Amino acid sequence: MPVAPTSPAAPSAPGRPGPLLLHLDSAADGPDASVSRQLTELFAARLRARRPDVRYRHRDLAADPVPPLGPGLPRLGRRLERTGLVPAHEVGAHTRDAEEAREWELTRPLVDELLAADLVLLGVPMYHFSVPAALKAWIDRVGFPGVFTDPAGGPGLLHRTRAVVVATRGGGYGPGTPREPFDFQLPYLRALLENLGVPARHLYTVTAELTLAALVPHLAHLRGTAAHSLATARARLETLADRLAPGAPAPTPHPERTS
Repeated sequence: MPVAPTSPAAPSAPGRPGPLLLHLDSAADGPDASVSRQLTELFAARLRARRPDVRYRHRDLAADPVPPLGPGLPRLGRRLERTGLVPAHEVGAHTRDAEEAREWELTRPLVDELLAADLVLLGVPMYHFSVPAALKAWIDRVGFPGVFTDPAGGPGLLHRTRAVVVATRGGGYGPGTPREPFDFQLPYLRALLENLGVPARHLYTVTAELTLAALVPHLAHLRGTAAHSLATARARLETLADRLAPGAPAPTPHPERTS
């Protein structure tokens, strides 16, 4: 599963590499048609301009899909939950057959990337009220039991990680809208990231609503609202990129959706 190489950059201090931005896109559409891709690119470009020493890793989950789980990985995970969870670097020693070993070989690089990241950027369009299958395949692997747990009993291994979720939706699912109960995208992603160990105070969500208003006739009367939502999302991402550039003061998370 190839990814864009880490960008060369001057280290933050002599002998110390710069912080790592892990950028994940999951839209099936390319950048010309995908609003989520356009917004994540805006954030990544601005952050890297602010801090040229930031290392950059881009994984396109649609162009280079993560293979869906085979039976070996759930079997390995269940056994470790019974016998005792181990850190990621020890999991391979607990595989019992070629199938388990292959499944872990597909999973370990994804876990290692997430462990190494200082900031994670996720571009997530809403598909059928939830997240794309391409992203779910990645989630199913990085969610392997115990790999983000401190074996010494300290804080989870992602307790310093910051995450920016860029969520786009063709319709309107914000607070107070008739379709708010249909939103299984943002609540799921918040629950997932917090369960992996990213603290709520380090989780930032930005949404662009009604992205289909310019294309779908029955949403034409909402084009002004859609334009405002997109402009607000862009402004919020620019502000976040400026303030989340490692070394800058961290912004206060906005629990409400930006729309």
